[in-house]
Order: sequence, then structure tokens, then C-alpha cells
Amino acid sequence: MDFHPTEEQAAAAGLAARIFGDLATHERLAAAGTGSDAELWKALTAAGLTAAVEEVGLLGLVLLLEEQGRTTAQVPYAATCAYGVLAVARHGSAEQRARLLPALGTGEAVATGAFPERGRITAEAGRLTGTAPAVPWLREATHVLVPDTDRALWLVRTDAPGVRISAVDTTAPWAAGRLTLTGAEAERIGADRTGAGEAYADTLAVARTAFAGLQAGVCAGSLARAVEYTSTREQFGRPLSTNQGVMLRAADAYMDTEAIRVTTYEAAWRIDEGLAAHEHALTAAWWASEAGKRVVHAGQHLHGGMGADLDHPVHRHFLWGRQLDAYLGCGSELLAELGAVLAQEG
Repeated sequence: MDFHPTEEQAAAAGLAARIFGDLATHERLAAAGTGSDAELWKALTAAGLTAAVEEVGLLGLVLLLEEQGRTTAQVPYAATCAYGVLAVARHGSAEQRARLLPALGTGEAVATGAFPERGRITAEAGRLTGTAPAVPWLREATHVLVPDTDRALWLVRTDAPGVRISAVDTTAPWAAGRLTLTGAEAERIGADRTGAGEAYADTLAVARTAFAGLQAGVCAGSLARAVEYTSTREQFGRPLSTNQGVMLRAADAYMDTEAIRVTTYEAAWRIDEGLAAHEHALTAAWWASEAGKRVVHAGQHLHGGMGADLDHPVHRHFLWGRQLDAYLGCGSELLAELGAVLAQEG
């Protein structure tokens, strides 16, 4: 395996770092509330960073999402790329790819997904009925990818008849919503290129890997803030960073962050190469859940009393880290699923 980014992946990540660094400031993040930053979203799509995901692959997307996570940039980038661009590119028909990918690439269309499947939505003759209690970025989306009880994938327009969206508060300010479908018309994704269940399993693995990459960036950003704070904050005439307890806590957080990163890179590389990656995506998601919450807690604790300030930038990393901890499966759930996979293989 080779985790070295290609020239295109490195260039895209560098461009993303500049855009996120310039526009995802603390003041703009605070002003965005739970909604997306329209100017930042426009800058990303105008730079081609959404359309580029089809070319740079999942590993390239992970690198881009790391840059988003470092700044907790308030845009539906991960959801649109995982549930829109990559889902349609990997499982859509030729007609669907030609129709949907350009709009997703320009930002005209915003996608999200009602994942994982919880057995709440049924399909009959191309119409869906049921609910998804909390879908990230649903209030900003034009399309939502919905798995039914048979784990077939359906793409639903959020403005279609029979679709109702109500606001839901989640830990991270991701404009989440409750999705209620009452005979809503939908189009099948994956019927021509993959069988029922296969497209769902692949999309879930892609999403888990992508959001693990986002968590790696969130953790790296939280740790960077803690390092800067403890290096400049003095106590008893010396920087806090010279305290052995502080150094050990920061070192543990660094190792946890690197564990999230390397397992995510492996899962993304294997998926891009067409190799079996179910257990690798689960492993990356488990590290993102278990280690991720340790890192964002450490980042907040290393800020001392400042970490208790809800308006401090590090608190946003804490909120995102805790949201990602549980999204797409918490640690114990993922471990149980991984154990079942390994038992079947044995």
C-alpha cells in the first residue's frame, strides 16, 4: 500500500488548506450558527474541490476533509462528497452520473444521507414512507440518499411532494433535520451497477472512512490549539507545556490522532484500489470514535479554565469531535459489527 498522495491530491489538499484557513475564521464560524457559510461553500465549489473528488478518489477526499476538520469549517462538504459525488459516481447509472454529478460539483446541488439504515423507511413502487430521526445538513440539502429496509439506495429531492423536514439540534451545528417521507417519489441508485445491499454497504464504508478523515482533522486542530495555548500560557513563571503531565497528555492525544489518520488512509486506499475494505472502514471508524473523543477532551482540558468557555474556538472542536464519535456508529457498536465480520471470515 502507498499512502503518499499523488500530485493532484497534494495540490487539492493544499488549495483546500488555503481556502479553509482564509475563510473559516472564528468570527465567521460564530456568525454561521448551524447553517453553512455560503461564501465559503461558493469558494470551495468555484475552486473545483467538490468536482475534483471524483478524480482524486476517497484518499484524496480524506486529505481534503482533514483540512476542513482542522478549522471545523461550516459547510456540508463531507456529506455532499460521500453521499452525493462518490455515491453517484460509484453506483449511479450513466444517465444519473451525467445529470447529477455536474450539479453536485458546482454546488448547485447539496447532498446528504440518512445513514446508517435503521429499518424505518420502506419502499413500494419507487415511493418511500418512513422517518429518519436526525440527518446531518438536511436543512441545507437539495437531495438526500435514503436506504430502505432492504438496504436499497434511493435518492430523494428534499422539495418533492411527500417530503417533510423539521429542525433537529445535534451536538455539532450541522443544520440537521428529521426526515419524514409519506409516499415520496425517489429514484433508485445502484440498481444497474450493483445489487441490493452492495451499494449500501459500499456507501456506508465510504462514508465511515470519509468522516473518520474529518475526525482526524478535528483532532489535529484541537491538538494544535492546545499546543499553542500551553506553549504561551505561563504558570509559576514557566510555560504550561513544560509540565510533565501536560506533555504526556498532549503526546497521548498526538498518538491517538495519528492512529485515526493511518487507519483511515488504509481504508481509503483499499477502497480506491477496489480491495476488500469492510473491516478496515470499521477499524478507522472505531478509532475515530474512541480515540477522537479522547483527543477533543484532552484539547479542552489542556486549555484549563479557558476550555470551559463555550465561545472559545477549542469548544467547537469538542462539539464536532463528540458528534463524530457517535455518527455512523459509536465505538461499542462498531466493535460488535467488526467482531461479527471477523467471526464470519474465521
